[in-house]
Amino acid sequence: MAIRIFIDQGHNPQGTNAGAEGFGLREQDITYQVGIYLANILNADPRFEARTSRTSPEQSLGYSNTSSLAERVRLANTWPADYFISIHCNASDNPALNGTECYVYENYTQSYYLAERILTAIVERLGTYNNGVRINPSLYVLRRTNMPAVLVELGYITNYEDSQKLKNRQYDFAYAIYQGLLNYFGFSPNP
Repeated sequence: MAIRIFIDQGHNPQGTNAGAEGFGLREQDITYQVGIYLANILNADPRFEARTSRTSPEQSLGYSNTSSLAERVRLANTWPADYFISIHCNASDNPALNGTECYVYENYTQSYYLAERILTAIVERLGTYNNGVRINPSLYVLRRTNMPAVLVELGYITNYEDSQKLKNRQYDFAYAIYQGLLNYFGFSPNP
């Protein structure tokens, strides 16, 4: 039976729960496309089955920040998914901040070990700075999902070097997440 991966493309296209912006880029556009690439890669591998939270670039989930997050979790829980990956771009008032990091609910869990593999694969493939796996039990999508969940901050949209990778290498980010999943499960690449 295929391993079910729910891919949450962070944020809505506009208004409620819209994402960060930097260098003419919008987080919600990047997360949408990286999520679609990742779903396509996973669904081409018979070992996986993937679904996304947003099925079109214009789709908005919920009517408030909380209801948007709740809908993402509901979709994953009712499927039910085996793993939940939420894709985001980071932002800061300090344009020097850069790099990739992952958030999980707690240390030394399936989520934590999956996050380590995803983070390592992104850093190796894209050359982003490794900001580590961080614990944040307050994040809604990490505490309300019924399966191991990882929130991936691909890079800083407010840092010029990261923003160029977020703009031009979206497929590479998706493939790196796939590679992290393969490494976590001990799988070789899709034959």
